[in-house]
Amino acid sequence: MAKIANKQVICDVLMEHAKEDKDIVVLCSDSRGSGSMTPFANEYPEQFVETGIAEQNLVSISAGLAKCGKKPFAVSPASFLSTRSYEQAKVDCAYSNTNVTLVGISGGVSYGALGMSHHSAQDIAAMSAIPNMRVYLPSDRFQTGKLIEALLQDQKPAYLRVGRNAVDDVYTENNVLFEMDKATVVAEGTDVLIVACGEMVGPAKAAAELLKEDGISAGVLDMYCVKPLDEKGLVEQASKVKAVITVEEHAPYGGLGSMVCQVICRDCPKKVAVMALPDEPAVSGTSKEVFAYYGLSAEGISAKAKELLNL
Repeated sequence: MAKIANKQVICDVLMEHAKEDKDIVVLCSDSRGSGSMTPFANEYPEQFVETGIAEQNLVSISAGLAKCGKKPFAVSPASFLSTRSYEQAKVDCAYSNTNVTLVGISGGVSYGALGMSHHSAQDIAAMSAIPNMRVYLPSDRFQTGKLIEALLQDQKPAYLRVGRNAVDDVYTENNVLFEMDKATVVAEGTDVLIVACGEMVGPAKAAAELLKEDGISAGVLDMYCVKPLDEKGLVEQASKVKAVITVEEHAPYGGLGSMVCQVICRDCPKKVAVMALPDEPAVSGTSKEVFAYYGLSAEGISAKAKELLNL
């Protein structure tokens, strides 16, 4: 099974389109290397802007370029893009309705060993709270590619978060069930529904396979579109099961779990368990080590499902 970082796919897709579309512009805040954008900068120097470590400028310049008809992709570590330039994202992008795609790289606990200063466990909540700002967390390279293709076709602001490391494929090249702003059903189930986003979709899928071995039917819903949340798709799948679990690489407040709970309690009340990072500075370690420590793994998710179903 191939492993390719989602950020690499973003560069690949943008480079392919930049051959003909000269309005595509990539901007980085001293992050071209960590954002896998060095090939783009080398191939299309006149469509690349380096702002240095100045995230506020990065976002404001992007908004200005968008107002001039360009299609800017602002690439910067999620921990800084979602905090240092929050006002610019709110006012220059969302309020001004500019065609800016904010790409938060190395999201969640990707910078595991560097601690809380470099973690972005609040970005889903923060960005989702901004009116007119969409929030996306693609799960693998194939879905990431489809999402970037779709974002190139519209003219609305968006925040996109991807991790630092290569991830296992959730889909295949010939089987990418992608529809913009519609959650993807990875697996159907009748006992429990696991709703996940970003890098947590892989473990959720693996957990469903473990549960199947124990005779438990688990559905998996890839909610890459955290905002706008696919409420219709969520209720449709949740109505088929006894309980729901949400899994996210984010704090327990204001993220995917909170949004799912709002919909479930309103439209199809049933037990919901929220699996997320704790409300405290996360332990240091690699992403996989941190995930395992907090139970955000196939084994941890399957155990939570059995607990929720009283098995």
